[in-house]
Amino acid sequence: MSRIGKAPITVPGDVDVRIDGTTVTVKGKVGELSRTLPPSMKITLSDGVVTVERSNEEPEQRALHGLTRSLINNMILGCAEGFTKRLELIGTGYRVQQKGKGLEVNVGYSHPISVEPYRTNTLIADGQNFINITGPSKEDVGEQAAQIRKVRKPNPYTGKGIRYSDEVIRRKAGKTAAAGVA
Repeated sequence: MSRIGKAPITVPGDVDVRIDGTTVTVKGKVGELSRTLPPSMKITLSDGVVTVERSNEEPEQRALHGLTRSLINNMILGCAEGFTKRLELIGTGYRVQQKGKGLEVNVGYSHPISVEPYRTNTLIADGQNFINITGPSKEDVGEQAAQIRKVRKPNPYTGKGIRYSDEVIRRKAGKTAAAGVA
């Protein structure tokens, strides 16, 4: 049994949820999201509570049950509060500047890298070494953070690069430390 799929979703008062067949539209103070979900899932809204039910007990339907419930829950949370990812630039001369709605990132290349917001995301340069990505869609915020991190991944030897603010980089020993062991 899917424990996640069975859990009801309580809709906050400032969020409007509309269900039209297999399409769920959520509107809140942060934004509006819409998604078409699998037709085999029965989605109902009553008294400010959204429930998801599956048609049968096949393994594929059981997996979709929990996924569908999580997607709807993330839409409701995103439209009510929004999601945020924070990136940190570590390295000498590494910095970020706000350029309109986008960012200009200098991370050791011969040229600055321009980053534009993805869909409904908002990019904010927090000082010279931090980037805040916010938006109603958890997927879009995570994807944008991954794309920015990919510009200069953290180096395991020096620790320099772009990393998530809560990420711990496992450092490797350099050649001199490895040569001393033998």
